[in-house]
Amino acid sequence: MPLTEREEQIWQEIKSWEDLYFTYEPIDFGRTYEKWATRQMDLLSEEMQETIGEYVDSVLFHIHALIQNSQFQLDMKQRLLSEARVFRDDIFEIEDLKKCSIDQLSYMADQQIARNRILSFSQGGLAGTGGLLFLGTDFPAMVALGIRSVQSIAMHYGYDIQRPSEMMRSLKVYHAATMPKRYQQEKWDELMEELREEEDPIFYSGKDVIADISWMSHPIQQIVKMMAILLLRKKLTQGLPIFGMAVGAVMNYQQSRKITEIAHKFYQKRYLNEKYYG
Repeated sequence: MPLTEREEQIWQEIKSWEDLYFTYEPIDFGRTYEKWATRQMDLLSEEMQETIGEYVDSVLFHIHALIQNSQFQLDMKQRLLSEARVFRDDIFEIEDLKKCSIDQLSYMADQQIARNRILSFSQGGLAGTGGLLFLGTDFPAMVALGIRSVQSIAMHYGYDIQRPSEMMRSLKVYHAATMPKRYQQEKWDELMEELREEEDPIFYSGKDVIADISWMSHPIQQIVKMMAILLLRKKLTQGLPIFGMAVGAVMNYQQSRKITEIAHKFYQKRYLNEKYYG
C-alpha cells in the first residue's frame, strides 16, 4: 500500500533523523572516557565477559517479566485502548491500533513518553538526595523505567509485547538505545535487518542474545553519576542537596530522552515500513 503524503513526510523526517543522530563525532572528554571504559572491559577474560553478558540478559528478562505481569502494565493497556477508541470505535486489541493514522498513534505515544520522562526526572531527583536507599535503587529503577518506556511505545504502535517476538525485540531496542553512541548505528541496522528477515510474527527467529560486554559502559556511567552525587550531597542549599538532585534529575532525564527517542523512531519506521510493504 503506498504511503500517504503525510506518511511520506514522516518517513523522510525519520531518514533525516537517522543521518543526523548516527553521525558520531566524540568530543575530547567523550573520547577519553570511551578509551578508559574500553580498557577496563578489555581487562576481563572472554569467559568473564560471556558470564557478565548472560547475567545481564537474565536480569533484563526478569525485569521484563515483572513489568509484563504488573497491574500497572495491565492498566496502561486498557487506558491505551480507551484512548484509541476516541479516534476509532473498532479498537479491541493492541494489534487494532495499527488501524489508526500515524499522527494519532504519535500523539498518544508522545503523551506516554512525556509521563515516562517525568518519572525518570523525579527518580533522578530522589537519587540525587544522596540517600542510600534512593541511590542504591536508582539503577534498577532506571532500567525498569527504560524497558517499560520501550514496551509502552511498542504497544502504542500496535505491537503486543505479550508475544515472545515482540518481547525480545523490545529488549533489543532498549539495549541499542543504551549502548555507547559509536555502537548504536550497528545495533540499529541489526534491528532493521531482523525485521526484513522476520518469518514468524509470534516466535522470535533472530539471535536470542541481548547484551554484550560493550553494554557495560552503561552501568559504568551510573557509577560515575553516583560518585558525583555523593561528592555533592554535602553542598546544601536550605537544607537540601540541590546540586546533587540536579545532577541526578538531569542525567536520568537525558537517559530517558535518549531511550524514548530511539524507540519512538524505531516503531514509527517499522509501522510505516509494514504498511508500505504489507
